[in-house]
Order: sequence, then structure tokens, then C-alpha cells
Amino acid sequence: MSRLKKIREELNITQEELAEKAGVSIRTIQRIEAGTEPKGYTLKSLAKALGVEEKTLLIEKKEIQVDLDVLKLINFSVLPFTVLPPLNIIAPLIIMFVKKGFSTIAKQLITIQIFWSIIAAIVFMLASFLKNWFNLNSKSILVVMALLILSNLYIVIRNAFEIDKNGTLYFQLKFSII
Repeated sequence: MSRLKKIREELNITQEELAEKAGVSIRTIQRIEAGTEPKGYTLKSLAKALGVEEKTLLIEKKEIQVDLDVLKLINFSVLPFTVLPPLNIIAPLIIMFVKKGFSTIAKQLITIQIFWSIIAAIVFMLASFLKNWFNLNSKSILVVMALLILSNLYIVIRNAFEIDKNGTLYFQLKFSII
């Protein structure tokens, strides 16, 4: 039940009476009682008509409950695709959309994979150029690839432990790409 409806019913006022007293339409009252947040003139008028403070009518912004199982699934969906960087982004994105897990943590997990993929591509290209420049053998490229894959595995596993333990991420970026 919306706060407006609760207060209105406590005062034993109909929607029509409140609309007339506040100078707004009945449809506006219906929309607000259905979940739309009042703003500006409407908020002030309704608060004055009901004799309450404006903040009383505002909807509390509750933190979205994060489904830890969905977060773990998004996080672990990277593992089969650590050697194919585009898929380590696409698989978690698909799972996020299918499971409707649009939490900030889920978005951060995918942002980390995008960032890691960019860094991995840069490091791999640098290693290739340096291999030719310093006449290193081809095993050095394999070592770089293995280290890149291991670094991604470490990020995924460490974040999984932190999600399980505290419901947050161990590795976080100060920005989000999605």
C-alpha cells in the first residue's frame, strides 16, 4: 500500500475529496497510489492538503535485494570462457538478462570482465611485440597467456568467496561500463 493511500485512509478522505482539496486530478491521486512518486507542485499540494511533511509521501528507496545465487552464477559463468575473452562477457550478460539480475554487483562483475579483457588484449599484444624485439622464444607467449588466464581465474574465484562471505565483491572498479 502506498504512503499516500495509507494516510488518506487514516484521515477517512476519498480520492475525490483529496484531489479537490489539493487541487490535482483524481487520476494523479490514482497514479501516486499505484506507485508513482509525487514531485514538485503535486508533492507540495498533497502534503499541505494532508497536513504532513513532503518527505512523508516520498517512496523510500530500498536497496534491491540481491539474489546471491544469481550473482554466483553470473560470476562462475566466466570460467568456461576464460580462454575466449568475448564469451567471458557475453555469457554473464545473457545470464543477467535471463535471470533479471540487474543489481549493481552483477553489473560490476561484467564490467570487471570487460576491463580484464581489454587489459589482457593489451598485455598480449605487448608480449607479442616484445617477443620479436628481444628475440624471445614462442614459449614466452604461452607463459603470458597462461598468466592472463590464471589472473582471470583468481579474480573470479576471489570474488566468489567474497560474494559468499559478505555479499559484496573483493575486486571492484570505481566505474561501471554497463
